[in-house]
Amino acid sequence: MEKRTIVLIIVLILIAGTIVYVQQFSPNRSYTGTSVAPGNRTAINAEKAKLYPYAKEIADPSGFVNVDNITIGSLIGKDVILVDFWTYSCINCERTIPYLNTWYSEYHDQGLEIIGVHTPEFQFEHDINNVRMAVQKFGIKYPVVLDNNYATWDSYGNQYWPEDYLIDIDGFIVDRNIGEGNYNTTEMEIQNLLRERAQALGIQVNISNTTSVPANAVSVDFSKVSSPETYFGSAQNQYLGNGNQSVNGMQTLVLPGSISSNTLYLGGTWNFSDQYAETTGNNSVVFQYDAKNVYFVASASNATKVSVVVDGKPAVAIGGPDVTGGVATISDERLYQLVAGTDYGVHTLELDIPQPGLQAYTFTFG
Repeated sequence: MEKRTIVLIIVLILIAGTIVYVQQFSPNRSYTGTSVAPGNRTAINAEKAKLYPYAKEIADPSGFVNVDNITIGSLIGKDVILVDFWTYSCINCERTIPYLNTWYSEYHDQGLEIIGVHTPEFQFEHDINNVRMAVQKFGIKYPVVLDNNYATWDSYGNQYWPEDYLIDIDGFIVDRNIGEGNYNTTEMEIQNLLRERAQALGIQVNISNTTSVPANAVSVDFSKVSSPETYFGSAQNQYLGNGNQSVNGMQTLVLPGSISSNTLYLGGTWNFSDQYAETTGNNSVVFQYDAKNVYFVASASNATKVSVVVDGKPAVAIGGPDVTGGVATISDERLYQLVAGTDYGVHTLELDIPQPGLQAYTFTFG
């Protein structure tokens, strides 16, 4: 066999393998039937098993936030299921919630069940009371399960917050979506799966064929956001510009005369631990970001007033909902929006933190 022929065969095999891998979780792959009779679920499931993995059960739940109990197994054969992995201090998750709430309101009575699997990133997110407050704040009505030990996360091989899995009436994972976006595609997939459910159960249900955008949805042009999530804690503070990275304990830091974009600069004495850096009094933060909005995951042992300055001016007009008169009050363990900008671009954020006991976790941007 000629060498060129061998090379061509290898290339075709690689391409075929890639297509099979991608198609496993490609969008808009709800089952549309085979040559078998529509009522023959055994034959239909045999065909589906060639295309899709089977759903995993909720594993080792640490608690149930707003429901006594729920299992995926009890829903298979009855409902279409959307499993949403999230955590409450994640801005990407927060921006997804209005869509989940809308879908639950629109389609729950037509056979859709949503299960929020709350898998924490930070230690304070293990606290069920914190999660309950977040669920109430975001108006979440669908069931939320605590996954503090990452058992369900690992079972699904999950990697991101948020990440969603659509499970059809027969229990197959037919769609997977990572991160924000693709809302129209996901809603249309839900509609397709609900139509299949109605056919399988032999019922008449009028499923909408239009999609909608929630009134409180926030859109982000990610092509204009160039600043990465930036951690303060020593486990991931690779963007710290004027201190020792990956080191726990006290560091006294001095702000430099000039700064670089997307680099974290701290002033004063900070106590670093794995997940956060804690103030000791008279501390400051400087960060030059390339985005429109700025979010801050933080908490404080005592309510702490933090001065927020953008481009040399107090963030009054562009202060986020957690900022009043250019001042943010940090107390609860959660995500705070410091800047609600009017334009994408490069800006310099400065924080003045006069009190000890504030724990700074991350900056995120949008």
